[in-house]
Amino acid sequence: MKKIGFLSFGHWSASAHSETRSAADFLLQSIDLAVAAEELGVDGAYFRVHHFARQAGSPFPLLSAIGARTSKIEIGTGVIDMRYENPMYMAEDAGAADLISGGRLQLGVSRGSPEQVIDGWRYFGYGPAEGETAADMARQRTEVFLKVLDGEGFAQPNPRPMFANPPGLLRLEPYSEGLRDRIWWGSSSNATAVWAAELGMNLQSSTLKDDETGEPLHVQQRKQIEAYREAWKEAGHEREPRVSVSRSIFALTSDLDRAYFGRDRDSRDQVGMIDETTRAIFGRSYAAEPDELVRELKADEAIQAADTLLLTIPNQLGVEYNAHVLESILTHVAPELGWR
Repeated sequence: MKKIGFLSFGHWSASAHSETRSAADFLLQSIDLAVAAEELGVDGAYFRVHHFARQAGSPFPLLSAIGARTSKIEIGTGVIDMRYENPMYMAEDAGAADLISGGRLQLGVSRGSPEQVIDGWRYFGYGPAEGETAADMARQRTEVFLKVLDGEGFAQPNPRPMFANPPGLLRLEPYSEGLRDRIWWGSSSNATAVWAAELGMNLQSSTLKDDETGEPLHVQQRKQIEAYREAWKEAGHEREPRVSVSRSIFALTSDLDRAYFGRDRDSRDQVGMIDETTRAIFGRSYAAEPDELVRELKADEAIQAADTLLLTIPNQLGVEYNAHVLESILTHVAPELGWR
């Protein structure tokens, strides 16, 4: 059995070919798609976060709205860039969203990817300390965030408060018990996957990874997952971790599917530089008739190793078409692979 969710990059544009021509279109359609996905039996609704872009920049209002409209589907991110975040304020937002959803928040965080502007986090008032990198800053803020989610009091109360306080040091409110175990780290390298395991975070491995061995992406990801699980075991955590991978997968069951994605039948991994020093490998798309798709997916070692698969969706094609994309996977592919 495998959990299957969708991952939306939340694009919108004024193009005549886009069903999401404004931020309002994207937000409202995302709520509607999550409702439709839950009715289909999809396990999760996840959203990518990018700042200074026509995409989802502030995830918590959207996650809260979806949580209020649904009852079973997991809601999450993949990922929030911690270089932009105040971990204290974020803990309050996350606690509120988790309580609204009844404990269904699965929050992916990370250092983030290259953004639309240079050092965009500086416009938010943040910057690494002397001798640190922006990646160091992201990891340090993540550690603070995790600590606050433990729910232990740390703030000295006012001796003459406006309202009565519980005894002892105070914690941030609202506090949602169990959320600490539902934080994921989006890792692009083996080293940060091991670091995430040591801190007790779940692992998100996407369709982009540091090219550390020159092997196909799915092989590198499988090895990353193995390193993560070994580090988790060595850390002595009591619960079982979760691991997700994300893929673009399209079952070609109609002429419209073939018109949109038939050209991706021969897709291959790609390698490129995401900055001056980082060589990355980008995962292929999968697009084929269901029988062929099943055969190809069986050979993807990372998908087989993960317990959760996030399907990246073309959100600008609208709610109805994306519901069809998800239903096609659940109906024609997942049962043949033993995921359902």
